[in-house]
Amino acid sequence: MIAAVITGFGAVTPLGNDARTTWNNLVKGVSGVRPLTAPWADSIAVRFAGQTQIDVDAALERSVARRLDRATALALIAYQEAFHNSGLADADFDRDRTAVCLGTGVGGIQSTLSQWDVMHERGSRRVSPFTIPMLMGNAPAAQIGLALGARGAVRTNVSACSSSADAIAVALDTIRLGRADVVVVGGTEAPLHPLTITAFTQMQALSTRNAAPASASRPWDVNRDGFVMAEGAVVLVLEALPHALARGAQIYASVAGAGVTADSYSLVQPDPTGRGQAQAMRLAIADAELTATDISHVNAHATSTALGDMVEAQAINAVLGATASTVAVTGTKSMTGHLLGAAGALETFATAMALYHRIAPPTINLMSPEPALNIDVVTSARTLPNGSLAALSNSFGFGGHNVALLLTNQHTTYPSTPNDAL
Repeated sequence: MIAAVITGFGAVTPLGNDARTTWNNLVKGVSGVRPLTAPWADSIAVRFAGQTQIDVDAALERSVARRLDRATALALIAYQEAFHNSGLADADFDRDRTAVCLGTGVGGIQSTLSQWDVMHERGSRRVSPFTIPMLMGNAPAAQIGLALGARGAVRTNVSACSSSADAIAVALDTIRLGRADVVVVGGTEAPLHPLTITAFTQMQALSTRNAAPASASRPWDVNRDGFVMAEGAVVLVLEALPHALARGAQIYASVAGAGVTADSYSLVQPDPTGRGQAQAMRLAIADAELTATDISHVNAHATSTALGDMVEAQAINAVLGATASTVAVTGTKSMTGHLLGAAGALETFATAMALYHRIAPPTINLMSPEPALNIDVVTSARTLPNGSLAALSNSFGFGGHNVALLLTNQHTTYPSTPNDAL
């Protein structure tokens, strides 16, 4: 079976405008959750989110940015970083064997809603002719495909909050089946709009801690009161191992396995038994031809919701069994907020970097852990053991979608100049 390895990263997140800054702030336990500054924020109940601080018009040509939904713009910025970080910008590679697979939950929702406002307030003749290319869910993947010149499959995965993890699982299969040498993967989301925030608020899904945004996302804390919505994009370059080795690429980690299941229980609630989540983790471990005792780290989905956090903790414990108390479990959404369809890509990045640097990032804001919490949650950055490492990254979504990715440091390489890598 052809191994798939990660050779590049790009990120625009609430913790930084690039991958290096995002990772450094994850390790430091910095919160990227802050009050909303948009004029409409005062009119809604939840007035904070995980916001990126990037100037899209400065990062892209203004003439390009104005024709893109924010989700697509963020994805293109992250792609540009990942492409250069991978070394492909200076390499000769076959575009016919290059693919794109990106995930998003709500796609061009801002363009959809803003152009409706334009038509309603200013008339149909003022609606942008670029509206459809902006709002299409597949626009981020298509725009990256155009920028890259990819002539292999260009796909979009939409499976709620597991979308980008699902995309990585599809990319893994694409490489294993020999259908591509390079797959640009990841996820993007730009959902910070009064309607989307209010809709989640009406579901009682969001934290309402307007007075303390930075401590609002608190996975596994007895006082958690919902998740924190966030925006951002993370892009990874995944390559077939022989292709990466042939061009001397830097290898951060291997995507060694994937498990994908469905709860078939509820459209918006996880199966309280955690059966589907546990099965996804078991399938990922088996796909990598490993066992539960090989796992050193878990980047949990851990959204800070009343039901979801403890269901996942139960599932992790069921999978890891006797070793659960020795596995470092992290909930990075405590710092980033929940990037919805881009969350899986961000957390895969965090997992890969944890293996690369042998450091598990912390879970912040865990002041009063659930008494029945039966996993070892990392609350300050922790050094992982030397030797072979394997880690799980979990992503679950509305619709009962469950995706677990298994990463290892089996093929990791380190540059002679440390600053050459993230």
